[in-house]
Amino acid sequence: MSVKKENWGSKIGLVLAMAGNAIGFGNFLRFPIQAIENGGGAFIIPYLVCFVLMGIPLLFVEWTIGRYGGKFGFHSTPFIMNKMGRKVIWRYIGVFGIFSNLVIASYYCYIESWTLSYVYHSIIGTFRDLSQHEVAALFNDYHNTNTTLSGIPYENILFYLLCLTINIYILSKGLRGGIEKVAIWGVPLLIILGIILAIKGVSIQEGEHGAVVNGLEGLNFLWTPHYESLWDPKVWFAAAGQMFFTLSVGMGCIQCYASYIRQNQDIALSSLATGFMNEFVEIVLGGTILISISVGFFGLETVQSMVTEEGGFGIAFQTLPFLFQKWGPWLGAFMGVAFFGLLFIAGITSSLAMCTPIVSFLQDDYNVQKKKAALITGTAVLICGIPTILFFKEGVFDEYDYWAGTASLFFFAMMQVILFSWVFGIRKSWKEFTRAADIRVPLIFKYILLYITPILLIVIFLTAFFKPAQDDWSAISLRGWEVDKTSILGKIKGKDVGPNNQWFADTLYSDVHGRVIGIVQKEDGHYLDIACLNENCLMNGYVKSYPLKEGAQNLVCKDTIVSIGTPIMAGSFINPIFYISLARYFLILLFVGISFAVYIAARKKYKKVKS
Repeated sequence: MSVKKENWGSKIGLVLAMAGNAIGFGNFLRFPIQAIENGGGAFIIPYLVCFVLMGIPLLFVEWTIGRYGGKFGFHSTPFIMNKMGRKVIWRYIGVFGIFSNLVIASYYCYIESWTLSYVYHSIIGTFRDLSQHEVAALFNDYHNTNTTLSGIPYENILFYLLCLTINIYILSKGLRGGIEKVAIWGVPLLIILGIILAIKGVSIQEGEHGAVVNGLEGLNFLWTPHYESLWDPKVWFAAAGQMFFTLSVGMGCIQCYASYIRQNQDIALSSLATGFMNEFVEIVLGGTILISISVGFFGLETVQSMVTEEGGFGIAFQTLPFLFQKWGPWLGAFMGVAFFGLLFIAGITSSLAMCTPIVSFLQDDYNVQKKKAALITGTAVLICGIPTILFFKEGVFDEYDYWAGTASLFFFAMMQVILFSWVFGIRKSWKEFTRAADIRVPLIFKYILLYITPILLIVIFLTAFFKPAQDDWSAISLRGWEVDKTSILGKIKGKDVGPNNQWFADTLYSDVHGRVIGIVQKEDGHYLDIACLNENCLMNGYVKSYPLKEGAQNLVCKDTIVSIGTPIMAGSFINPIFYISLARYFLILLFVGISFAVYIAARKKYKKVKS
């Protein structure tokens, strides 16, 4: 049981904390990019359908599971799911609710620290009088521990430690004294800043401060429906994936927060309120800010190309600081502080939610005091997170994100719905969900939870696991098929590695088809640049840079056309697959370690009951 029984101080505090958990970087950085990549209005309809058929039902499931577990003094998913499912297997499926949070928090805090750093740089005027290329170069250099934007050595690590320290301090204050207070002040401030930025974005006029079109052009693109997209599976998968990211379902955060709800307190209206608040922030504010500002200054076609090359983080950190300066030094600084401050608030309300299940597990099952539990959690996040900083460019960050932030979420969400609807039983689950409800929930959702949501989740998971190469579903047969390199099975088989598939090698091979630009000197060293020439690259003309290590010999001449697998350098190389493999082994060991900690806790509970 808990060292000290806690609960939320007020219903508004609970709703805002839950909303803060859901509102994160996905709302402001991922959603606009997904919308642009999938045709703007072509994305909105599938997204809203997924929200109704999967998003809302999953919110119902996780709030119910959480409140049910809190009745027995459980605040993390292993023992909550074990209580509902009875069989031991559910306890270890529940481990995903601790594992995913720990891993995601480790790299999420790193992104969070970028926003804190960019608030600082917006204030001191680092971005003034810089070209867009120079601003982009600053972001790339930020991930090199030996370079700095401000003269502070190891700047990226120091801001990460600062960000982590803030999280630990708030966690040490507990539910009411820390998390709830941050949510009550932070979420309204986030919405206010978002509204200011959105109004500024849509009010951009063609020709003003160098704008090429009106800011409203971006909104027209986003809100013009394309009904033909309803027949495109790619758009539906993207919409489902975004829904998971934006609602923070499949993680264990919601269950933990809900476990501190009083047993006679409503969860039906509260869960809907947090869901719709998140959608308002995402679709209305998140879609408006990034799209309207970037489209206003660059035009739609240019932004679509930038998205393909840079993604959401690229546009936010490599482009927007440059665009803000077009409004003048003072307004530009304010807009930079407002935007990156907004992202920081969105980030920290989410990272606090991720860390809470770990803190609760330590308190409940190991009788660790609140402050000590917060410190242990922070230390665990730091240990897991350092590799994502030191080996960011080697792919460790992306590896964490794929396995813990994508694959695990889909699997865990799928198993939760099966537990809720079929193992615990829809009759008991629905009764638990609607108990003390402030609204009458449409009965149709009972059958959506029983049939539609589980089927959709199973289909999505199996599709992600066995996706055929080039999304060619006609290739599927009983005799087998070639899986895509981005599928779960494809990644397990190492199909995404490419020609540099050895840990240590004396030859480096090109993993793109393109034209050799030559040796280019940059701030952090010399690089061999190759301009891509086909679809194997992020975009036609995208420049892939290979660091020219000391003692390495260049094997290709300028303007030479190289193919995938062409030798381009000779020397002594440690390929990214080395770091990626270590990251995978580490994640497996971490999951086993958490499972063992849960096993020990279960043994303690058993002995206590027996005695």
